[in-house]
Amino acid sequence: MATLLAPRTRLAGPDLARLGPNWYAAVMGTAIVANGAAALPVDVPGRTGFAQAVWALSALLLVVLVGARAVHLRRHRAEARRQLLDDPATAVFYGCPPMALLAVGFGTLSIGAPLIGAGPALGADLVLWSVGTLYAVAVAIGIPLLMITRHRLSVLAANPTWLLPVVAPMVAASLGPALVPHLPAGGARVALLYGCYALFGASLLATLLILPLVFAGLVHGKLPALVLTPTLFLVLGPLGQSTTAVNQLADAARTAAPALAGPATAFAVLYGVAVMGFAMLWLALALAANLRALKAEMPFAMTWWAFTFPVGTLVTGAAALSRHTGFGGFTGLAAGLYVLLLGAWAVAAVRTAAGVVGGRLL
Repeated sequence: MATLLAPRTRLAGPDLARLGPNWYAAVMGTAIVANGAAALPVDVPGRTGFAQAVWALSALLLVVLVGARAVHLRRHRAEARRQLLDDPATAVFYGCPPMALLAVGFGTLSIGAPLIGAGPALGADLVLWSVGTLYAVAVAIGIPLLMITRHRLSVLAANPTWLLPVVAPMVAASLGPALVPHLPAGGARVALLYGCYALFGASLLATLLILPLVFAGLVHGKLPALVLTPTLFLVLGPLGQSTTAVNQLADAARTAAPALAGPATAFAVLYGVAVMGFAMLWLALALAANLRALKAEMPFAMTWWAFTFPVGTLVTGAAALSRHTGFGGFTGLAAGLYVLLLGAWAVAAVRTAAGVVGGRLL
């Protein structure tokens, strides 16, 4: 009887007040594992089933996270406002939500269709791509505007996270072409093709403006704090994603604007090979810096998800170059990078799950 009358103890749940937009990096990193598996130019037994399972996981994570963020925005409006308007270190991570929407949407169309049906898959991608693209453009305009007008920042303190808001439109540019064949022939296809090229150009030029600042900040401040060292991988994002974008756009041009298909493919190969060369150089630099940080006992943090999505974009970029050139070197590069991606994703996912269960991350 005493037990029945005793007050009930409420189980402590996660502290959603601390839930920031950076958590969408986990969705991005999981989705790119699925999308990268589907894009691989080598046939591996069980690849399709694995890609479908990981895509389903990424979709589930997206639904859970969107729900959790909705609760956060409703219950902790002041904290959400502070994250965006007064905390530049967090505000730049608003580039992550649109990229998560876009990556899961693309996986739904290219991987999930056999599981949920072609019609629902297409509808889901149309919605997620449209919402994600509008969100990406808003972030690419809004966050730099806040950086200029409200946030107190020093160029000498620039770091790779500054790239996140302006990379989001590049993700839209690389994943939008998959919708082109599903639109009515004529103006709709051409409009989407040109729109994706415009998104590619906007993101590329914005990245070229910010990259020198990032490098200057790194040189002035030397390597970032241990917990931020993984963010060096973020530089790979616009490199791999832009390579993927130009190759996907070249494929889309065959159905939307056949006269442009030849020049578009030539541009995609020449641009992609050159950019991939720089990406390999930066990958070596980032790996060396992070190995150094690990030796110095770099602690686990959500920044470790920076090891995933950027490497995944290199996988899809190398796979696209393999498809357009037939060169075995790009096939091997895509496979090798995917192995690196799998390892990084496994570590980040296990450590994140352990942190959430143990109450150390939320």
